[in-house]
Amino acid sequence: MIEVFITDIQSESDANKVLASLKKDHPDLEVNFDLEDFNVPYPCGHSILRTEGGFIDSTAILQQLRSKGIKCEILEDKTCN
Repeated sequence: MIEVFITDIQSESDANKVLASLKKDHPDLEVNFDLEDFNVPYPCGHSILRTEGGFIDSTAILQQLRSKGIKCEILEDKTCN
């Protein structure tokens, strides 16, 4: 199973902190970030958090990130102008 989230994380150091936290709390998941261009405001300017594993508790991941003040949501198909 794969779930992709968009976030407002812009720096590699912040991404690494989040990855460490997610790996600690969800050790069975493979997680990684793709830091994107932020020329436009979030949500169209965003980074990608990709999770992969047998079971992904999307709600728990969203709550975990939001509790740290990170804007995030599940990536949906939409067009940004």
